[in-house]
Amino acid sequence: MNIIMLGAPGAGKGTFSAYLEEKYQIPHISTGDIFRENIKNNTELGAKAKTYMDKGELVPDELVVSLVVDRLAKDDCAKGFILDGFPRTLPQADALTKALEDAESGIDYALNIDCPDEFIINRMAGRRVCPGCGASYHLVNVPPKKEGVCDVCGAELIQREDDNPETIANRLRVYHEQTQPLIDYYADQKVLENVDGTIGRDNVFAVLDKLLD
Repeated sequence: MNIIMLGAPGAGKGTFSAYLEEKYQIPHISTGDIFRENIKNNTELGAKAKTYMDKGELVPDELVVSLVVDRLAKDDCAKGFILDGFPRTLPQADALTKALEDAESGIDYALNIDCPDEFIINRMAGRRVCPGCGASYHLVNVPPKKEGVCDVCGAELIQREDDNPETIANRLRVYHEQTQPLIDYYADQKVLENVDGTIGRDNVFAVLDKLLD
């Protein structure tokens, strides 16, 4: 089962992808995680990606497409995959469609986690992440057991640079201009499913179960 997760930044794509990864035992592939790993390791790709990510802008297609297509060729994707954060533009979507067709494959579901901008801004402003293990929290919705400290590894939680209000607003603007057209793209391919992302995590899980089972 090949799945693409769509939705604005902060809609919960990572959370719902992780749930589906565990349930269906297929890899959750996040370009954001790949970029952050490269940034952490001070690679050339990481340095280039960071200049765009810090401004809330999309990383150019040429830095992304070959990396993702290469990843999908790995053995652990034989039974399917969950793409989170890719594609983000129509050219990326076209490149992915062509690569999958060449491999005699395709996308089975494009799941759009639908949330209004105001909901996204409130959610992202309260988000905190662990720089050690990558665990994610929210000051209101998913607070750590001890304020400011990761439940998993005990590291001090931080707010990502791209979660400040100005960057959030810019990321949403970029999303509406460049990424939202993918909703129509996958609707035309008859694989789009819209999911209300404001109904609470467990309710979204239930909706996803019903759609995919």
